Amino acid sequence: MSINISRSTGIVAGIYIASQRGEPTQWAERVHVVPGRGIEGDRYFRLPGIGIDPLKTGTELTLIEIEAIEAMRRNGVRISPDQTRRNIVTRGVSLNDLVGKKFSIGSVVFRGVRLCEPCDYLASRTVPEVKQYMAHRGGLRADVLTDGFIQINDLITPTDKD
Repeated sequence: MSINISRSTGIVAGIYIASQRGEPTQWAERVHVVPGRGIEGDRYFRLPGIGIDPLKTGTELTLIEIEAIEAMRRNGVRISPDQTRRNIVTRGVSLNDLVGKKFSIGSVVFRGVRLCEPCDYLASRTVPEVKQYMAHRGGLRADVLTDGFIQINDLITPTDKD
């Protein structure tokens, strides 16, 4: 099957979750996402009324472009998709263009909240250069708007019209 990918549409190339903070992320074929809570089974999955400030947005899902990871590798930064600690690895879509916009992954709707810039914690777990090479290409933080499942090869499509 051939999938036609434009600049604004992409696919899910990888899914990673970690059940506990600090634990390595694990590959998943399919995950359940819940509005206001995040990815079921992930370390940041919120229990109702407990944990992260309910007014803080952009904490439910993180995404990164495989193209950004490949660019780092071409520049000698040896990092694998799981080491980025992002939940969803995409191919073919510009995540920076989704800040402030609604988009779907399969049948699930999300809102892009802000860029997911690299932090000192990520640099300490990988290599210091990761902060330089991932600056403004570290991915996207998003909120889950509808309940459902996302899986490998799901289409990622902007739903807001410019």
